[in-house]
Amino acid sequence: MASMSPSQIKGMTIGEFVRSRAQTHGRDIALDYLTDGRRFTYKDIQDKSDQYAGALQTLGIGRATHVALMLENSPEFLLLLIAIAKIGAVAVPLTPSLRGSLLKHFIGHSDAEVLIVEEAPEEMLNSQILQDTALKSVLVVNGGVTTGAARGSIGIQTHDLGQLVRNATVFACEEVSYKDLAMLMYTSGTTGPSKANMFTQTHVLQYAFQQAQAYGYLEEDVVYTCLPISHANGLLSSTYGAFAAGARVALVRKFSVSRFWEEVRTSGSTVVGLLGSMTDFLWNAPRSSEDGKNPLRTVIMIPVPHYGKAFAERFGISIISSYGLTDYALATIFTPADPQEKIGSAGRCRPGMQVRIVDDDDFDMPTGSVGEILLRSDNMWGVASGYYKMPAETLACLRNLWFHTGDRGYLDEDGYLFFTDRKKDSIRRRGENVSAFEVENAILTHEQVNEAAVFAVKAEQSEDEIAACVVVATGCGLTPEELAAHCAADLASFMVPRYLLFVDELPKTQNQKIEKYKLRVHAEGNLHEYWDRLSPATVTPT
Repeated sequence: MASMSPSQIKGMTIGEFVRSRAQTHGRDIALDYLTDGRRFTYKDIQDKSDQYAGALQTLGIGRATHVALMLENSPEFLLLLIAIAKIGAVAVPLTPSLRGSLLKHFIGHSDAEVLIVEEAPEEMLNSQILQDTALKSVLVVNGGVTTGAARGSIGIQTHDLGQLVRNATVFACEEVSYKDLAMLMYTSGTTGPSKANMFTQTHVLQYAFQQAQAYGYLEEDVVYTCLPISHANGLLSSTYGAFAAGARVALVRKFSVSRFWEEVRTSGSTVVGLLGSMTDFLWNAPRSSEDGKNPLRTVIMIPVPHYGKAFAERFGISIISSYGLTDYALATIFTPADPQEKIGSAGRCRPGMQVRIVDDDDFDMPTGSVGEILLRSDNMWGVASGYYKMPAETLACLRNLWFHTGDRGYLDEDGYLFFTDRKKDSIRRRGENVSAFEVENAILTHEQVNEAAVFAVKAEQSEDEIAACVVVATGCGLTPEELAAHCAADLASFMVPRYLLFVDELPKTQNQKIEKYKLRVHAEGNLHEYWDRLSPATVTPT
């Protein structure tokens, strides 16, 4: 976006932004929830988020209270996020499939005092999993609980959110500053646990305006949003980005190949974001004479596969791509105005951003040579503020005054960025970033496991699948099925390894570090030796 004055930056709070949109676009449809047909104008978003804010305040939730949300895409999720920002509290969006010790880690690390869920979490409340955290109360969106009742062995208060909203007093406006912490958004870990990125009120909005400008959102656009709004892409780019342009969001609960084109057509969607294997699923669907008969003008595709041009021709759309990180900001952009022979790149630097490609000692690499991608913005309030409660990790990423992404790529002679791979130990599966470290920790909690190494492999789709080589105790009777079930108890479903191989030992360096690249190379040619969780011989795919 264009350079902003200090007064503009200081005036950017989420509550004020929503109020402003209600004044300028009040009667326009802001949100079309395709899953059940509900529609909300910008005025509705303003009024209903005020009601939610008032309901939260009746529980004593206010400035700097950390509120975790484990919800699927829904109007309630979005209204709660806005309400939390309006009262100066801190939203902590989490994937709703978290369970066990990993859930405890996120709740504990984020200092969440309140947890909002869709259904009454009986198993959670009747276990010790949330003991020794700051959690005081659980709000249930779909009811089924008695408000104010103490539940479980640690006496957590449960509340029916709908009842609270109906009985709420008028929202008492809070003095919220542009620099107040608005959100903790977790991304996958690299060499350790997942890190929580700190987003100020102004950064949330600048992220949205940056995306809207870079992607060319128009007031008349309908932005189809199937990506989870618990993540930066779904929330800040597709949803808040559309609001920044005064456009409409067509929201669905989750991505579905079978419903995708029908929903796009019936909603009149003109823009959609596709990540990774979503593009593969649509491309591999049976061809139809109706493929090109859709209202889409633009697909934001990250990454662009080798068949990108053919995809654009088949479906009659133009392709936009970009490179950026939740940990920092949007860095580069490829638009339909760029040379079509550059399709596959992530484009060139957006205004106010610099990109370098360096070696391991931060010396610049020659044009066309692969190295680590470094970023630097000229707007200190337009980037994430670092990692929550992780000052050492924050400083490490910002060494030599550049943000070190941990990703690798190269710049061509025209300044176009091409992403090649991830330097960090992270796996991208079905649109989710998975920390190999966290999956390994879950495997190692099994008493019959001695060592484990988790890494990415390629399977049917172009994205990663999760594989693990495991050293088990001598003479034990552990089976891959049992180990997968053990992982499922502590991990989100998308984090459970698909491929498991029991081995006698893991390859290591002289410093006893596991050489995962050797495991990856072996798996590429010998994947048939691995137990496959999705094989018809082991389990029926869902």
